[in-house]
Amino acid sequence: MSKPLSASLRRDVLQRLRRPLRFLVAAIFLVTAFAPARAQDQIKIGYGYGLAFLPIYICEELKLIEKHAKEAHLDAKVDYQRFVSTGEMQAALISGEINVAPFGTAPLLAAWAKSKGMPQQIFAVSGMTSLPLTLLSNQPNVASLGDIKPGDQIAVPTLTSPQMYVLELQSEKAFRNYDQLKSQVVALSHADAINDILGGTGPVKAYFASPPYAALALRDAKVHAVLTSTDVIGGKFSFLILGATKAYIEAQPQVPEAIAKAMDEAARIIHDDPRRAAQIYLTHEPSDVMNGAAMEAVIRQIKDEFGSAVYGVKAVADFMGRHGELATVPQSFKDVVAPALVNTPSN
Repeated sequence: MSKPLSASLRRDVLQRLRRPLRFLVAAIFLVTAFAPARAQDQIKIGYGYGLAFLPIYICEELKLIEKHAKEAHLDAKVDYQRFVSTGEMQAALISGEINVAPFGTAPLLAAWAKSKGMPQQIFAVSGMTSLPLTLLSNQPNVASLGDIKPGDQIAVPTLTSPQMYVLELQSEKAFRNYDQLKSQVVALSHADAINDILGGTGPVKAYFASPPYAALALRDAKVHAVLTSTDVIGGKFSFLILGATKAYIEAQPQVPEAIAKAMDEAARIIHDDPRRAAQIYLTHEPSDVMNGAAMEAVIRQIKDEFGSAVYGVKAVADFMGRHGELATVPQSFKDVVAPALVNTPSN
């Protein structure tokens, strides 16, 4: 049986045990006190040119994404990077150079299907705008696609633009052949398309325009609207959608909600104060042909076409599936969006 320790020996043992504990507590305090603050979460967003990016400009100007990130207890710094090429921007997204990038509805669906189940699969994190697209003609007898003559050219910004898909959707309805007019389509810049359709002497007799270019062309009495994307889709149609990779959404699950809330706040500002929105737009994209009053008038016409919801996703997906552009067709828009958008009035 062991001999019990004396009182003095017990005190000595306790003092020896306390000494390293005091050093450990002091060391923890020093590390905590002098450690650098946690680095900010950097959100890198790519964007391009055009009125569709008005919500981005407002978010940048008013730091709306930072505001809503802070509400989610994120210390975020948003870095906006402008790209001239859509392909370059989307390559930067896949490589991780940026975290969020804009897509047309069809390119977003293609990117979603291409890498399904992989870290680089693309999902929508927020809608941006459902800018209405308008098919214009300088031929007085053209009231529908069927009135466009075989020799008449139809201008679109690019052959993969939202305008191209709307044209194909309407061609499918009108001719039961989605590429009936494909040989007549030419890719032209908005400036060249407007010059051609206003000139009236060249082969371009129709132009699928977006705001503010439609308003500019319609100033001329010989130009009229033939149809709109709203007519074709039967409602709103997302012109641009912000997308991010599956890997980024899983790593930063609160960021998509902050972005969506910021887009909705930007949309409210556009709706409630078109003059302020016009000023912000022209600060980011000065114009030689649109002054503040003219831009405000355009924005007033489309003030309800912004926000986080996405539209026409299922309609475009079904169309792409019918023509072999999607190996996997989503059953619902919910299949291609981040959780923050599941309960929005999207379709």
